[in-house]
Amino acid sequence: MTRTEVKVGIEPWSDTDLDLLHHMNIPEMLDHLGGTEREEQLLSRHKRYLGLEEKGTGRMFRIVLLPEREAVGNIGYWERVWHEETVWEMGWGILPPYQGRGIATAAGAAAIAIAAEHPKVQVLHAFPSVDNPASNAICRKLGFSLAGECSFEYPPGTFMRCSDWRLDLRRES
Repeated sequence: MTRTEVKVGIEPWSDTDLDLLHHMNIPEMLDHLGGTEREEQLLSRHKRYLGLEEKGTGRMFRIVLLPEREAVGNIGYWERVWHEETVWEMGWGILPPYQGRGIATAAGAAAIAIAAEHPKVQVLHAFPSVDNPASNAICRKLGFSLAGECSFEYPPGTFMRCSDWRLDLRRES
């Protein structure tokens, strides 16, 4: 059986995307990230996502299937402190019925192209759990290089074992 080409788009995160965050706040999506969030945590996350572009500290997008524009996940990149320096982290999530269809990889390529245009973004990191083979495979497909395993704090106060993937955008231009 041949996999059909999936067509996806990424659209800037907006006020209407809080509902998508609620749909993504389920154990099967967040097992590798410390579990589900309370309502006030979701509202805070949504507000952070809305402010990223305005502050110049990243971008968040909803992932949509085309041509219907059905929201199936999110993807973005943002500043974070890593080993005492500011780096850019990339992350994504796809609703369970849509996983395994190449959606995250296609959306990742689109987000990387946008990040590469940002003058401050030179290297992207992704930190999937070592126990998340799907996200690690997506990093590989997107051209990230594995720098090694690390202890990563997420959510705050909780440490997990992650892969540190890096993508040098300077070589992409």
